[in-house]
Order: sequence, then structure tokens, then C-alpha cells
Amino acid sequence: MEEKNKEVASQEVRVLPFSIKKNIWLNILLFVLTIFSTFFVGINLSLNYKYVEVFAQNSELSLDLEMLLDPQIILLSFIYAVVLLGILLGHELGHFLTCQYYKINATLPYFIPFPNLIGTFGAFIKIKSPITRKQQLFDIGVAGPLIGFILSVPVLVYGLSISKVVPTVFSKEGLVLGEPLILKIIAGVIFENIPSDYDIFLHPVAFAGWVGILVTSFNLFPVGQLDGGHISYALFGAKSRNITRLFLGIFIVMGIFFWVGWFLWAFIILFLGLRHPRVMDEETPLSPGRKLIGYVVILIFFLSFIPDPIKGFKLFDIL
Repeated sequence: MEEKNKEVASQEVRVLPFSIKKNIWLNILLFVLTIFSTFFVGINLSLNYKYVEVFAQNSELSLDLEMLLDPQIILLSFIYAVVLLGILLGHELGHFLTCQYYKINATLPYFIPFPNLIGTFGAFIKIKSPITRKQQLFDIGVAGPLIGFILSVPVLVYGLSISKVVPTVFSKEGLVLGEPLILKIIAGVIFENIPSDYDIFLHPVAFAGWVGILVTSFNLFPVGQLDGGHISYALFGAKSRNITRLFLGIFIVMGIFFWVGWFLWAFIILFLGLRHPRVMDEETPLSPGRKLIGYVVILIFFLSFIPDPIKGFKLFDIL
């Protein structure tokens, strides 16, 4: 995602693009810290994946140093960190390189380390100059999620192919993840005729792919300064404000019946505002090729969207 742009002035402002000579120590530091945070989360994912049957049969079994120092666990954790950060980096570089192409001043990606479920709060670039043309706005907005999705799908395919099918009782104590449509399609091809009392226990690589798909869908919400907000505004102009209002209502309903985290997204919509900053050529339509890409990205959103990213956290469950 990109930070909010300033309102377009009556004339274009020429700025210098990013230079590698600029101070990037903070970008490097945050990236290194995010490697560590995702690696340590990967240890937990790898332990659960390798010992899912053991933990299910003996819930009182505790971790020991030998398990933590298992070379396979260390390797799986490192692979998870590399794959996940590769997807996030690809997404942000899509934005960054497109900015460079249009000579728009933008920073390198800032990663946000945090020891949460996935090990990070993602990444972002900061655009320091106005985007004045609809074509530029569309290209910058679409580049990130398109690349992120392209990277996530093969990761998800490979990760699912080495995931485990285990009795439901083995996985009922852990978090149950929601399934985007793309995951259901791929899993239906790889795992045929899974019994109703069995679940797929994701390999850490598959989990990284799932996160990549989730991040893609979040960024494609047609809201404010999110990637989807840029794309929606470039495609539909002022009508995109009505789409934002619609999503505000959808998030509130889904917060009640699917996942309480949608209430936070409703707040984000109100915080970002319903109005997208204007471009100078607002009335100029996009080229047919860009319109086609825009509709493809809308399809990607529906393939990636997860109504309940973590099951069991709808409002009624919590109450």
C-alpha cells in the first residue's frame, strides 16, 4: 500500500526520482528485523507442522531444546521467512519500480517487524510527490497486487502439494484459517476426495502463500489510498466513492457474521475518507488494455478474498 498523496495542484510538479545515495539505513534495519521476526514465527509454524500428530496425541508434551534446534525446523523456518518476505518485497517493488518509470519520487519499502501470527505487519513505500495522471495512478496501484498475486499462487500450489492431510481432531486445537476461492480450487485439484473428518494442515510454505493471497485481497479493497482505491478511482472516477460506501456497509455486516476484524477495516475506511485525491486528467478514460487489466485485478480480488481469515472470531462467537 502507499501513503496518502497530496491533493493535485493546478499544474504538475517535477521532482527527482529516488537515488540510491539517499539515506536508507532505516529501510535496511527494518528489513533485517523483519527477517528475524518472521523466522521466529516460522519456528512455531514448522514445529506444529512436523509434530502435529505427536502434539494431538499428547497435549501435555512440552517443547525441548532438541526440537528447537532440529536442523529441519531451522531450515523450514528460514524458508518460510524468505518466501513470505519475497512475496511482500515483490509487491512493494512493483509500486517502487513503476514510480521510477514515471520519475515519481518514492522511497524503498519499509517493512514492519512484529511477532504476530505471520511475523510482520507487512510493508509499504512512501510516495513523496503528487501523482497527477490517471495512467500513472492506475499503473502504480495495479503493479503491487498483480506481482504479489503472481508470486503467491505458485508458492501456494507447491506448499499445498507438501502439506499434510490429518484427522480433524489433530488440528481442532489450533487456529483454523479461512480459505480464499483460489485455495479451494488448488486444494480441490491436489487433494481429491478428502474425508469430511479430515483437514489440510498447511506446510509453512503454503502458509506463506496464504498470507500473500490475504495481503493481496486487503490491498485491493477499493478504499482511499489503498491499491484498490487507486484502481477503482482510475476505472470509475467519482463513482468510486459509492463503491467505498458500499464496502463500509459490507465490512460492518461481515464483522457481525464472519470476523470481528472487519470492524477495524470499517474504521480505517472512515479514517482514510471516502474521497480520493483528484488527478489532472480525471475525465480522460483509461486505454482498453488498462481497463482489461483492471477487470482482471477485480477477478483476482474475488479469488483472493477471505470472508473469515481466522475462523471462530465472529461477533456472536466472542459474545
